[in-house]
Amino acid sequence: MDNENKTSILKVVSPYVEYTDDYITSKYKYTMTDVNYEKNEVQVKPREVQLMIKTERKVPKLGLMMVGWGGNNGTTLTAGLLANKYKISWETKSGTKTANWYGSITQASTVKLGLSPEGNDFYWPLSSLLPLVHPNDIVVDGWDICSLDLAAAMQRSQVLDYNLQQKLIPIMKDMTPRPSIYWPDFIAANQAERANNIIPCNNKKEALEKLRNDIRDFKAKSGVDKIIIMWTANTERFCDICFGKNDTADNLLKAIDDNFSEISPSTLFAVASILEGCVYINGSPQNTFVPGCIELAEKHHVFIAGDDFKSGQTKLKSVLVDFLVSAGIKPVSIVSYNHLGNNDGKNLSAPQQFKSKEISKSSVVDDMVNSNSILYNLNEKPDHCIVIKYVPYVGDSKRALDEYISEICLGGNNTISIHNTCEDSLLASPIILDLVILAEICTRIHFFDEELKEQTSFNVILSILSYLLKAPLVPKGTPVVNSLFKQRACIDNIMRACLGLPPDHNMTLEHKLPRKLFQNGTHL
Repeated sequence: MDNENKTSILKVVSPYVEYTDDYITSKYKYTMTDVNYEKNEVQVKPREVQLMIKTERKVPKLGLMMVGWGGNNGTTLTAGLLANKYKISWETKSGTKTANWYGSITQASTVKLGLSPEGNDFYWPLSSLLPLVHPNDIVVDGWDICSLDLAAAMQRSQVLDYNLQQKLIPIMKDMTPRPSIYWPDFIAANQAERANNIIPCNNKKEALEKLRNDIRDFKAKSGVDKIIIMWTANTERFCDICFGKNDTADNLLKAIDDNFSEISPSTLFAVASILEGCVYINGSPQNTFVPGCIELAEKHHVFIAGDDFKSGQTKLKSVLVDFLVSAGIKPVSIVSYNHLGNNDGKNLSAPQQFKSKEISKSSVVDDMVNSNSILYNLNEKPDHCIVIKYVPYVGDSKRALDEYISEICLGGNNTISIHNTCEDSLLASPIILDLVILAEICTRIHFFDEELKEQTSFNVILSILSYLLKAPLVPKGTPVVNSLFKQRACIDNIMRACLGLPPDHNMTLEHKLPRKLFQNGTHL
């Protein structure tokens, strides 16, 4: 797409797409392929379902409440929102820098629309496919166990250039996080020195009511139409799933009333969010969404998503293993090591918190391995080792080292070694932004059956956000997809479906067959 088209308006011209002031309505044929085993025969049956998809065009005023607002991710995202909103530029040793959203798929990536009159691929900003919330319009609030204002917390994080910090301090110094929940059993003991901004409560029922009141207070004072709540705080240990306590929605609510010990702060935030009708996204690897929490979301039909932001090392792994397995190469050993010096690394130096992270990182290759029964026998998996070390000196600049050993033709081996230096929070912040914007548009997409008898929406577990999360939470009975390209194609093609556009299948037969075969096609 050239610069002249950047201010153009996208409109789909089709009898199957209708634009009104309130909705974009698409009559969409969704095709799928069913596979059945009959004796020694595999039967493959294509079929299609007629859907009507209605997308609300009115963009709401959106509020974002972050748990752990004063941490590296919370302060960096807030700084990014402000720097972009006020078009801040600053000097560095390598020249003048200006604010941008590089690393965000909603703000800095494009989607192929089709062919231009010249026969070339035509790309369009993903941000302009559907009416999405603009980052400049997001109103931010949140909680933190530390009382530092956002300017001081930003300085403590040591993520941003000094000159950029100086320009943001006057804007951020009046932003102060609300008191949060601190239960030492769930996070590392080394976090105690930060815990000076704690909700004063005698039990979990009181804490839950305080969180709900905070959400209502923010909504009333800010005038936002919707709120999304995001866990950006420290990794917790896994909590136990206890029969009669957190296994059903009713049991979970009663367990909160009874001050049951095995309910984590993140689960309590999730419950508060659900009861207030706010989308809740878990950006850390702990098992926030215990069965009772998921059932509660289903009862109230409130969207949830998790777990753990997928920023650097895991994203690369999901690409590389997909490439190897798809190429018929057999990964047999995957060793991932990283060291970092931010507060996340400090918290992860405790064994129970590291275990949560290890679990979220370890399953990322499973679906790709399971896709190829030629390479792998049933239940066979590569050796997969994950190591994280806390090295204070490197701060937020995480070092990741990976070694992939694969079997190749006739008993040979292939070894790929990768060193990756990534500024953790500068990768994570655009991902948080994408999660918020994409989760919000999902609340405005509605589906109908062919006869318009029933309106429905996405499953409450927003698996469409899997591209952005290490350990995708999916509805029961749904396969987990970790392949990054499949996850991204899912986002693009769902947005295309809302506009009545077919999936981008990448066949490009118009370039592989004589052009005359395609000159008389019928527009749909």
